[in-house]
Amino acid sequence: MRKNLILAAVALALTAAGGAVLWLMSAPGETPREITSMNTGRILYYQDPSGAPDYSPLPKKNAQGRDFVAVRAAGEPAQQAQRQIKYYRNPMGLADTSPTPKKDSMGMDYIPVYADETDEPGTVKISLDKVQRLGVRTAIAERRVLNERVQLSGTVTADERRQSVVSLKFKAWIAKLHVAATGEKVRAGQPLFDIHSPFILQQETTLALALGAKEISKELGDVYARTNARSESSAYQRLRLYEVPDAEIARLVRTHKPSGHITWVAPHSGTVLEKAAVEGLHAEEGTVLYRIADLSSIWVIAEAPELSLGIARRGASARITLNAYPGQTFEGKVTFVYPEVSMTTRTAKLRIELANHDGLLLPGMFASVDVSAPAGSPVLTVPDSALIDSGARQIVLIARGDGLFEPRAVKAGRRANGMVEVISGLKQGETVVTSATFLIDSESNLRAALQGFKQ
Repeated sequence: MRKNLILAAVALALTAAGGAVLWLMSAPGETPREITSMNTGRILYYQDPSGAPDYSPLPKKNAQGRDFVAVRAAGEPAQQAQRQIKYYRNPMGLADTSPTPKKDSMGMDYIPVYADETDEPGTVKISLDKVQRLGVRTAIAERRVLNERVQLSGTVTADERRQSVVSLKFKAWIAKLHVAATGEKVRAGQPLFDIHSPFILQQETTLALALGAKEISKELGDVYARTNARSESSAYQRLRLYEVPDAEIARLVRTHKPSGHITWVAPHSGTVLEKAAVEGLHAEEGTVLYRIADLSSIWVIAEAPELSLGIARRGASARITLNAYPGQTFEGKVTFVYPEVSMTTRTAKLRIELANHDGLLLPGMFASVDVSAPAGSPVLTVPDSALIDSGARQIVLIARGDGLFEPRAVKAGRRANGMVEVISGLKQGETVVTSATFLIDSESNLRAALQGFKQ
């Protein structure tokens, strides 16, 4: 009796000093009725008072009539201590539950499922303190204009509509070059080279004879006059057909002296990109002697992936940057999308036209192209981090408040600037989860699987 009084006095002293009650003893040698951690944790399960591996989700007695000991969680709010455990689920997500605490084959504790948790399939309820620990962030679904942009690479090329080649339609020898170097700028009508051609000499002689006999044929009568007129006309046509310059034909008409020597001129202004002509060259019909391009307008041919053709379409604005001119931007527009997608690269070519009056842009330069699609109508959007896209499904997690999260199937559309369009499945103003989505989604899938297993 004296020993019991001493033990009671010690317990009262510890309680008055604010110490935690480690156990309550009704008699010497009895086991504690409750194991606590600061007397605040919820009851996880009940354990055999002798320490044997025997557990129960509800209060019970052992074979000796002793009460099972309540095992509480440490450091959780007191209001959670009264939550009733329905069962324990497999920690790896397998369809395996247990009415009592247990471990899986790898030694991991089964996770308790409480009676006050939602029964909606896939819906997850998480305590507010756990929401904070997970770093859950949310955003509001809003309507906004998607400023779609795509980064492409391209190459500067000459405008195909402003190029021409200089060649002859007859055999000739190049007697002299007036433009002798590639890269020289030429003006329309500027002399390029002089040629000598026996064939042109023959055609000029025919015209000169017809011109000289014109007066005599008129005196001889209608037949001679008509014959000479036809000869003169055909000689004119042959010279024009062989593109003999008008200045040479005018000289022949004025002097009646054929020479077979012609000065060939540039068909338009531009830059000589290619020159095959050299003095003394025997040029055959169709030989390309010069290639001239007007570089006052230039093209940028960019390669656009197939998936970005909805952005890089005709009329889209383009900003061009070149390695040669850091910090300088050239503005243009997409004027044409070539009607073919490469089978190997899965890209399509698009054309951007730029003014090049200062001549800074040169064919062959590498270009970085930033294409912005024309602005459209506002659409419902969420941050792209809110979308869980597995290929087979697209979902977002709706935050319903008080730690309740609902997975919602949606249909996603375009993406731009970290935002994604939601075509269906979501309403404006709803709150979606933007971080820790995969953790909550995994919990949701597990909850749905367990719900089906219970049924």
